[in-house]
Amino acid sequence: MGPLLVFDFDHTITDKNTDVEVQELYSGGKISDIPEVAKLYSSAGWTEYMGTVFKLLWEQGVTKEAILSLMRTLELTPVMHQLITEAHNDLHAKIIIISDSNSVFIDEILKHRNLIEMVDRVFTNPASWTDKDLLTIQPFHHQEDCKLSSKNLCKGKIMEDYLGSCGEKFSSVAYVGDGRNDFCPALRLKEDDLVFVRKEYSLEKYIQKMKEDGHHIKAKVNYWTSAQEILDSMKEKAGGE
Repeated sequence: MGPLLVFDFDHTITDKNTDVEVQELYSGGKISDIPEVAKLYSSAGWTEYMGTVFKLLWEQGVTKEAILSLMRTLELTPVMHQLITEAHNDLHAKIIIISDSNSVFIDEILKHRNLIEMVDRVFTNPASWTDKDLLTIQPFHHQEDCKLSSKNLCKGKIMEDYLGSCGEKFSSVAYVGDGRNDFCPALRLKEDDLVFVRKEYSLEKYIQKMKEDGHHIKAKVNYWTSAQEILDSMKEKAGGE
């Protein structure tokens, strides 16, 4: 019986943010500086904002292949490929990804890096190409219950639903992330579980802020800059079980 290893994607598996990087293909200045587009983020949310980004890129003639090619150039965080490979092959971990990116970006990167077969499930905003090669995106779900999460993606609920429906028992759960939307799943873990927080990213400070507000993570919290640290910790835990 191996562990369940749960990953965020942007700034966790990939060193950069896929949604931010794709906006660099726009040649008319920064998309986020366009007032009516910027308002979408605060009024309608990130998913609708990205849908508008994709439409602007398409209207400018940015091709499907240009977008996919960009995804293939994005580097993984240090030692991440080794972590996923060894966790899957040697530690017999079940691996899932829960991300606010989209299915097209994540699938392209995982395929390019030969990691797609090692990931059991990807939970993210579904995206697809129209017959005219416009990339479209939909929210993963609509939720109002979790105030720690965005309306389109409660990572904690997704993780708990997976644990309840996958039909497997795990030795422990390890969660790897960097951002504020990774706090909810971290908060739901048990004392024997592990949380891996990327150093100098927003989750690190957010954990401290939420702790002061009375939200305590039960799992052991570890901080990382290289996935080697995650791999070492998981091997150590596996050796002690």
